Amino acid sequence: MTDTGSRLPHAPGPGCPAHAGAVRLGGLEYQQTPAQLYRTLRREHGAVAPVLLDGDIPAWLVLGYAEVAYVTGHDELFARDSRRWNQWENIPADWPLLPFVGYQPSVLFTEGEEHRRRAGVITEALEGVDQFQLSRDCRQLADRLIASFAGSGRAELMSMYAHALPMRAAVQMCGMPHTGEATVQLVEDLRISLDAAEGDDPVAAYTRVGERIRQLVEEKRERPGPDVTSRMLLHPAGLTDEEVVQDLISVIAAAQQPTANWICNTLRLLLTDERFAVSVSGGRLSVGEALNEVLWLETPTQNFIGRWAVRDTQLGGRLIRAGDCLVLGLAAANTDPQIWPDSFAGAESSAHLSFSSGEHRCPYPAPLLADVIARTAVETLLERLPDLVLAVEPEQLTWRPSVWMRGLHSLPVEFTPVVR
Repeated sequence: MTDTGSRLPHAPGPGCPAHAGAVRLGGLEYQQTPAQLYRTLRREHGAVAPVLLDGDIPAWLVLGYAEVAYVTGHDELFARDSRRWNQWENIPADWPLLPFVGYQPSVLFTEGEEHRRRAGVITEALEGVDQFQLSRDCRQLADRLIASFAGSGRAELMSMYAHALPMRAAVQMCGMPHTGEATVQLVEDLRISLDAAEGDDPVAAYTRVGERIRQLVEEKRERPGPDVTSRMLLHPAGLTDEEVVQDLISVIAAAQQPTANWICNTLRLLLTDERFAVSVSGGRLSVGEALNEVLWLETPTQNFIGRWAVRDTQLGGRLIRAGDCLVLGLAAANTDPQIWPDSFAGAESSAHLSFSSGEHRCPYPAPLLADVIARTAVETLLERLPDLVLAVEPEQLTWRPSVWMRGLHSLPVEFTPVVR
């Protein structure tokens, strides 16, 4: 493990942290080889690197495993309320990262006792989800999706399966119909908010997400049911409707896009890595190993923004000023050579940071529910289409050029048509 405070701080330059050597987060390196970029940043800057966000807004990227764990474990130094940011005067109203950092009355930005109250409501609402029933529901959803393309012998799994299944499972858990135009639009807006492509408007998309969730909360306030939304509304903590809206957005967003990428990244590993080739057909143990290895090496959320320094402090040999923004480099931390000196992450270990850590980590039992959805999706597909193979060469698969999410543009496959 690296020592977060043992090295002497680098001398800050004018406009620190945007001093000489700051690297823009984005570009072609992020599209295909972010791991190489992380290695370069670590070699040139150490465990904490000066970076530039969209519009050349300065921030720090925390690359080290120990440093990420330190930041997430010390809320008194690195807090979640983004109103502390010392760059707000430089942020335009249409800044594409506003859905991530613009303060909302959401559990994501609360601190201390208020965070524990809000997170407790989410935890208890999610604990009401029967994991065995969720697995059965996901299997039924998977069967329906597979049936829609099984007879053709070809499919594009990202859009037709990996993206669709967790979407339907997430909205169903929250009490929405898993089909219909309103649901499809909600999920598309969530995608734009989290992983905008060229020409997308993430700020407008996030606004539409809020409007649809407010409608759901109004419906459940009048007619509660056996779902996550109703349990949040009926919880004795007495959250307001707006608090429930904001926290539901966080729950649904976390359940949908990252889980979709987890499924697709795992399928890619199973279909391209010879270590899994012998047992990919119905190989349940291999599926479990692949799911965990993906969390280490191709984690669905590769960077998370962020934390804001409460006061001047040091981290990884850097002088961090009060109000500076820190981006949690989850993917870089998971492959930190300080914890994997041989550049190999063992699939048997679950000490990755893919669900973050500390008080603001993904609340229990959300990681377990995501695992149920992802595992059921992968296993059901391999059972129904046992001779599944890539329809292109592995090197033709391309990653979305996102700084934040790690997911493929598409995953085209071929198989023997199944006629029912």
